[in-house]
Amino acid sequence: MLSKILVPTDGSELSNKAVRGAVETAQKLHATLVGLTVTEPYPIATTGYGRAHIESREHYDERMRFEAEQHLAPLQSAAAAAGVALDTVVRSSGSPYEAIIETAKDKGCDSIFMASHGRSGLQALLMGSETNKVLTHTDIPVLVFR
Repeated sequence: MLSKILVPTDGSELSNKAVRGAVETAQKLHATLVGLTVTEPYPIATTGYGRAHIESREHYDERMRFEAEQHLAPLQSAAAAAGVALDTVVRSSGSPYEAIIETAKDKGCDSIFMASHGRSGLQALLMGSETNKVLTHTDIPVLVFR
């Protein structure tokens, strides 16, 4: 039986589909949810003449916190409305699939509910599939929403 479900979300409508499924399942099983959003680390760009800063580190971190809150908001609202316990995590990583797997292990999750954007062909090759990477690198059961 599932007792702790990890729900990674990027704020997209497809992710919100996984959110709805996770909340419904958690409510029925009296499980706890762990919401996760992964932000990009501060980009360090250099030129031949030294560092090129597009925005300050402080401004970037503030923007990432705001985006993370926006990504997690639908999950927080849905969990509260359903009376489901929720813990939220924000991680900064250049490798979202690794952050997903690490969070699942760190939080003791026994399943992962996540969305797949359904990319295939050249688009999947160029952009990669975080869902596919999670599926191939974890032994934790994953339910994929499309």
